[in-house]
Amino acid sequence: MASQASALFETRDQFFVEAHLVVERAGELLMLLRQNTGYMDGHWGLVAGHVDAGETFREAMAREAFEEAGLKLVPDQLRLAHIMHRKSDSERVSLFFTSDAITGEPQNMEPEKCAALLWQPRDTLPDTTIPYIRAALDHIAEGRQYSEFGW
Repeated sequence: MASQASALFETRDQFFVEAHLVVERAGELLMLLRQNTGYMDGHWGLVAGHVDAGETFREAMAREAFEEAGLKLVPDQLRLAHIMHRKSDSERVSLFFTSDAITGEPQNMEPEKCAALLWQPRDTLPDTTIPYIRAALDHIAEGRQYSEFGW
C-alpha cells in the first residue's frame, strides 16, 4: 500500500509557488521592468521570485526583495494581501505580500534581469504591466483575498 501511495504522489502534477511584493508609498507602487528572463521581458511587474525548498513563503519574499531591490524585510512583518492560483506555461500559486516595515531605498540589484525600477501611480499602471499582476493589484485594491487567472 505504501508503494502505491508513493507512486501516486510521484505522478501528481507539480506547480510553482511565487512570492510578490506590493510596495506602496504616497499612492505609487514599486514596479520593475523585466529583461533577459525569458518571461514577459519588456513588461512591468513587481519584485518577486520563486519560493525555494526549505524556506517559508515570507522568508522567500524577504530574500527576493533584498536580491532584486536591496530592500530589507523582516519575514514576520510581511502580511499576505492576496493569493492567486494561475495557469500560464505551468500551474502556479502566486502570493502577494505587503509590509509597513521595509527598510532601504529600492535599487536595481539585478540589472541583467531588470531594465528599470519605477514608482508608478497605482491608478495609471503602464500598458505593458504583466496581465496577472494587473489583475492581482485590482483584486487587492478591492479587498479580495483570492483569485484565479488564466484558466
